[in-house]
Amino acid sequence: MTKPMPLADFKRLPPLHSVAMGEGLSGAIDPVAAAGPESRRFLRYAWFAAALCAYGGNARTAVVKREGEPVLALPMTNFGPTMLRFAEVPGCYWPFRGFPARDDAGQDAYAALLAALSSEINLLRIGPVYDDDPVLARLRDAAASQRWRAIPRFIADSYMLDMAVARADGSWPRNSTLRKNRYHEKHLASHGALEWSFVGGRGWTAALFDDLAMIEEASWIAAKTDGGDAKFTRTGHGAFWRAAADDPVIADMMRAAVLRVDGKPAAFSFDLDAGRLKYAVANSYDPQYAKHSPGKLIYYRNLLQALEAGVERVDWGAGDSGYKRTIGAEKGPAIRDWLFVRPGAPALVAGLAGGLWMRSGQA
Repeated sequence: MTKPMPLADFKRLPPLHSVAMGEGLSGAIDPVAAAGPESRRFLRYAWFAAALCAYGGNARTAVVKREGEPVLALPMTNFGPTMLRFAEVPGCYWPFRGFPARDDAGQDAYAALLAALSSEINLLRIGPVYDDDPVLARLRDAAASQRWRAIPRFIADSYMLDMAVARADGSWPRNSTLRKNRYHEKHLASHGALEWSFVGGRGWTAALFDDLAMIEEASWIAAKTDGGDAKFTRTGHGAFWRAAADDPVIADMMRAAVLRVDGKPAAFSFDLDAGRLKYAVANSYDPQYAKHSPGKLIYYRNLLQALEAGVERVDWGAGDSGYKRTIGAEKGPAIRDWLFVRPGAPALVAGLAGGLWMRSGQA
């Protein structure tokens, strides 16, 4: 009779990873996103579907499975001449353009993904994305081990406000700020009754989107730019956010604080709440009320309500650091756009031309 092998002598085999490439958006996206970091759980099927609806493109999805369970889901669309085989992650540029991955997806999963992509594409664009993004870090490590070339370009610095810490040490919000806000509210009320509303989930209606667009169309963004960066107008990103709100999970993350003066939309603050982190996506106001700081009034009310609801940190993103520092925000991780180029001739060419990509970013 054969003597049983002691348990300690058994060797645990590494988990097996497989990669499936399919046309369209995969149903695996949602369960993978739900098992990922809380701050990235908006990267759902409907998020990418909204991007295709608003910006065009035909998607395919690479799904990495570990022992049959999806751990990574990479939606891609083609860009540039077809013969070049360039792909990018679809999505809205804000908060960032990334793909979902489970928290426990290990290095082998990312290596399997890149190995499969080597026969499909020559280049993958991901971003803008934050330097401290955990999926980016693991993908970069896998790229280095697989001899893919990773080329970044700088977009901007982010700004972060830790409301919980600031409130605990008594420095936020300042009493002087609250006094000034009460003064402005008093004088703003001379234009009509002030109505403050806070909306999310089922509150996202066509009428609400129209109100936010109305404010943007009256704001500086319409007067001083081509309006392409507006979040809710027809010429801006309105089609994306309206489509994204069709997913009840994403709709519950979307938050709007709206100020109306005598029934007329006057200012809003729009965010995406991902657990204890709030992405401050957009703030805008009608300049006819500018003297009374309606934008400042609405975002302070919005932040204080969020803090009471359990939000601890605010990601203000990039740009216009002056008012963000005044609020108490500090410089956070840099935001970059990344190209991942497969080994061989593409990586060699990228090594010669990569400087052009890097210099095309912000100074």
